[in-house]
Amino acid sequence: MEVFWFIIIAIVLAVFFILDGYDFGTGIIHLFMAKKEKDKEVIAKSAGLFWDSNEVWLVAAGGMLFMAFPTFYASVFSGFYLPLIIVLWLIIFRAIGLEFRAQFNIQMWKDIWDTSFGVSSLLLALFFGIALGNVIRGVNLGGVENGISAYEAHYFFLPLWNNSFSPLAENPGVIDWFTLVIGIIAVVTLAIHGANWIVLKTNSSINEKLKKTVFKLNILLIGLTIFSLIIWQIVNPNSLNNFIE
Repeated sequence: MEVFWFIIIAIVLAVFFILDGYDFGTGIIHLFMAKKEKDKEVIAKSAGLFWDSNEVWLVAAGGMLFMAFPTFYASVFSGFYLPLIIVLWLIIFRAIGLEFRAQFNIQMWKDIWDTSFGVSSLLLALFFGIALGNVIRGVNLGGVENGISAYEAHYFFLPLWNNSFSPLAENPGVIDWFTLVIGIIAVVTLAIHGANWIVLKTNSSINEKLKKTVFKLNILLIGLTIFSLIIWQIVNPNSLNNFIE
């Protein structure tokens, strides 16, 4: 049953990042490339029609994780409580940015919520990427130092970052230079995803420019991915042992 639920949760999370990922991507494109009011409205609508239904997949994944792997769920919330709260607030501000921008036809009002939508989307992509970076790097379950656990084996604690900003430190933070690289990869990936969605679903004036941008971002993504694989071996030289075994 463990394998069954592992597969189901993995599929649900993958669907979430595919479906809600283009929402994050449209927000990133909206923030950096949409200059005309008409383009902003079209792009916001292309995401606004689906964002709430797409995020149901995240709720479903969280519920199944709590049901199937409660110890893992408790561990995640013990160590990543602050980042998860930040993600929650980002989701809220992104949602109200989409819902509130059209309530009043005042430019300053629209600018505030456009910024909220764009910045929240960018930071959500970054934080989800950083979360993946923490999984890849690993966390110190039990707070082991010199072979002695500071607390129970399914607990851990990480500050948001530490003074060294290094993943090689004895007590790394959630954000370090390695997890930040993975976060940037997530931002670039979802920006490509969002740009493709805008080209597919809208007739905005920036569509031709987006096609050229997607090509450049794909090249950047390949370079970043190769770079991340190299530094992964520095951070965790035995990273493939579990797969080999």
